[in-house]
Amino acid sequence: MYEDKTLICKDCGKEFVFTAGEQEFYAEKGFVNEPQRCKACRDARKNAVKGERQMFTATCASCGGEAKVPFQPRDDRPVYCSECFAKMKEENA
Repeated sequence: MYEDKTLICKDCGKEFVFTAGEQEFYAEKGFVNEPQRCKACRDARKNAVKGERQMFTATCASCGGEAKVPFQPRDDRPVYCSECFAKMKEENA
């Protein structure tokens, strides 16, 4: 039913393949337009929109180690490092 199509990226001008599988996925989702950018340009565009995430350093309430978190820690709420957070999540599951 679907056949691979070669399209031209509107950002970099290079050819890319819009595969039959991708076309089927687009049809299932109800998308009517073909992609206009290659995967590399789509990824670069997504990352440019997101920007860099600011990370904050805090002390883990469980082990006392350093915890880097994507939010401003508050004194009234405990903060956990990745390992301690994963252990707590596992224990509560």
